[in-house]
This record gives sequence, C-alpha cells and structure tokens, in this order.
Amino acid sequence: MASHAIPAAPTLFDRRLLRARQSRAFKQGPVTFLLDRVAEDMAERLAAVKRDFAKAADIWTPGDALRKPLADRLKSFTHLDVLGDPQEVLPLQQEAFDLVVSALALQFVNDLPGVLAQIRRALKPDGLLLAAMIGGDTLNELRQCFAAAEAELEGGVSPRVAPFADLRDLGSLLQRAGLALPVTDVDRVVVRYDSAFALMADIRRMGASNILVERRRTPTRRATMLRMAQLYAKRFADADGRIRATFDVVWLSGWAPHESQQRPLKPGSATASLAEAVKKTKP
Repeated sequence: MASHAIPAAPTLFDRRLLRARQSRAFKQGPVTFLLDRVAEDMAERLAAVKRDFAKAADIWTPGDALRKPLADRLKSFTHLDVLGDPQEVLPLQQEAFDLVVSALALQFVNDLPGVLAQIRRALKPDGLLLAAMIGGDTLNELRQCFAAAEAELEGGVSPRVAPFADLRDLGSLLQRAGLALPVTDVDRVVVRYDSAFALMADIRRMGASNILVERRRTPTRRATMLRMAQLYAKRFADADGRIRATFDVVWLSGWAPHESQQRPLKPGSATASLAEAVKKTKP
C-alpha cells in the first residue's frame, strides 16, 4: 500500500532572525503599547470565564507581559520564550494545562495548524486556549505605499509586510486542531504617527520588522523610502498632517473537548420542522 506523506508547512518566516530582532528590541527599550493593550484585554476576557485555572502555559509572548495581569487567576504559570525555540516545538506534556495563552506571537509561526494541534494536546479536557495575534488588515497602509513606491521607481515589488491570517481561516484552523466551541473576533487599533519613518521605528522596537524568508537582502534605496513616505502622507494623513496605521488584533479561543460541553444537534434530530416553525409565525 502506498503511503502519502503530509507535506511540510512552507517556511515563510526566519524564526532565528525573529529571535535576534526581539532581543535587539529588548536591549534598545521595547515599544509595548500594543502588547500592554492585549495583556489588559486578556485579563478582562479571562475574568469573564467563571472557572478556576490552576496551571497555565504562555506560548511565546514577548517578554513577561502576561504574568502580572494573570497572576491572581493562576497557581502555576509556565512561559515559553521564542528565543529558545526556532523549530516551533512546544515542550509541553500531554493534558498538563487548564489554560494556554499567547499574546502577539502566533503571527510569526510557519506551521500554525501544527502549533495549534500541539496546544490542543497540552490542554486537559475542558481546558481553554486564549490567544491574540496580529492579523487582518494590519499595516495595510504601509504595504500599499511600499508597493506603489517600488513599482514606480524600481519596476517591481519585494515582500515587506508578512501575510496575515484571516478571521474566518483561524476559526477553521481551531476546529482542524480538534478544539471545540471556537470563537474569533478582531480588535482594530488605529495609531497615529508624525511620519512613516516614526511608524517604522516603532515596528523595529516591537521586534516585529521584516523576518520573511523571501525578504530583500539589500538596503532599500533612499529614493524609494522617501517616495513611500510621500505616498503615505498623501493617502493616509489626517487634517493635522499625522498619518494613520492600522493594527488588527485577532482574538481566538477554543476548548479541549469534554463531555460537559454543548454539542450541535445531529442531522435529523430536530423535534420540529422549519416549515412548521414558519407556519406558526405567520399571522
């Protein structure tokens, strides 16, 4: 019988470079306004879940941003640092955790279905995954302006901003990983800057600058950078001259299956037909 190997996930991100970029940002003084917002929001979301979480794992959140906001809810907190793992292997025991969290890290994963499956195995039955990642239309303005400047001055476009996961795709990935009751939503944050260069400086100090494997390896021409900034100011500036930058924070949650959870009805198990329901609503 012929065997069919599962194709490996494409390598989009250089995770060793991610380690270097995050380490550099930490040494220079990181920009954390987005991460701080996510940490506060995560604490509020968990506060709405009326159950106890004794043992939690934090998957690759930069620094220690989640430990303090979640300390009151947890007896044990294990933090996995991206600086220690370029291979996307989670050193977590099976069914060991009541809760797995992650903040602004999963957008840099090459094999997201594989990582979600590892998280699913690490959760106890009825354990919760709650994560926030960059997605959607994040930095769409910067992407457009770089593409236009390069097409105009260099006759081609190089990849600069990572492809981000779509909200609907993430819901499907949660189900594919075996997580029940999947929920996704998005928090759109619009930040204003004096210039495109100020935005790019913040991105560097977030440790989030370009780590695409297919990125251009030579410095961008000065004329291209200036043209990009001009286009940005023309297309995405407010009346006071400051530019807008969009960050979409995509939230995802799912539960390790448990017999106590709600389940959808089996096909054909309804006790009343749709036609009967419609008749009852007619005057």
